[in-house]
Amino acid sequence: MANSESNTTIKLIITSGEPAGIGPDICLRLADASPEVFDHAELYILADPDLLVQRAAQLKLAPSLYIHHNIEHFDKYYQPGKLNVIPLALGSACQTGKLNPDNSAYVLKMLDLAHDLCLQKKMHGMVTGPVQKSIINQAGFAFTGHTEYLADKTGAKPVMMLATKTLRVALATTHLPLKDVSNAITKESLEEVLLILDAFLKQQAGIKNPKILVCGLNPHAGEDGNLGDEEINTITPVIEKLKTQNMRLLGPLPADTLFTEKYLKHGDAVLAMYHDQGLPVLKYSGFGKAVNITLGLPFVRTSVDHGTALDLAGTGEASISSLVEAIKMAIQYSSPNEK
Repeated sequence: MANSESNTTIKLIITSGEPAGIGPDICLRLADASPEVFDHAELYILADPDLLVQRAAQLKLAPSLYIHHNIEHFDKYYQPGKLNVIPLALGSACQTGKLNPDNSAYVLKMLDLAHDLCLQKKMHGMVTGPVQKSIINQAGFAFTGHTEYLADKTGAKPVMMLATKTLRVALATTHLPLKDVSNAITKESLEEVLLILDAFLKQQAGIKNPKILVCGLNPHAGEDGNLGDEEINTITPVIEKLKTQNMRLLGPLPADTLFTEKYLKHGDAVLAMYHDQGLPVLKYSGFGKAVNITLGLPFVRTSVDHGTALDLAGTGEASISSLVEAIKMAIQYSSPNEK
């Protein structure tokens, strides 16, 4: 598929994630998805080639790999029908299913290289495999997630959104302890998130006049201040201000009723106030086919909706459905079409 702006073939970089987990497995099994995704973009997998060969043997797969040793000219030698690999060496030998902090730098180097290729316009976007935050932190790196890491590198304001074919849920805050959520939601931060979400829906999703459903923070959306005043003092004033700028917003709505057909059928996206307010509903409705999207970056970034699943690594039981959906959405948002 060609990019609608540059009329060039879409190129996506796929980071294979935590080497001990299922990231390498699902990347290797992308061959099973052909021509579902390969006919629409050039896909490049970022991984240690020896790791892929080792994991392929475990999975009893025989994929055809093409290693792009010259990263400066990788795009001139794309091999259709093969798994095109941009090589990056592991820090230490990898044992399937067993975390090793010595490979945490390798995981972050993958993100750094993918980030650089996107900023250099050599890639139209990145699709990220699952990582294990705990082992990265154990290795001495401050890391709370892809969203925050990439936003820090680009200097952008990150907005995390998960999406299925029928539901989009964005977050006003991301990976925070529940006790810190209220203080993190300010008028300024909430307005910025809503503007970024609205811009994404118009520009990438191609929705002319999107409508966003906004959750309250407290039970029953604060019940007129009896269960908290964040709705009165922060959320409602922001909604009313942005409505004067012709944004279509409804809320704050109680989260326990917002996620019903009555409201969802009239909205293009939901803004939840915190991680576990909105994502459990979305994952229940579409786990395995949901996609994590970071809004506000200078490039497209999508990701699988699952973790490293160490117990499934090397077994052949890991599903590639979320990775395929993440690739499809990256292609879609690299080629916006008006809806």
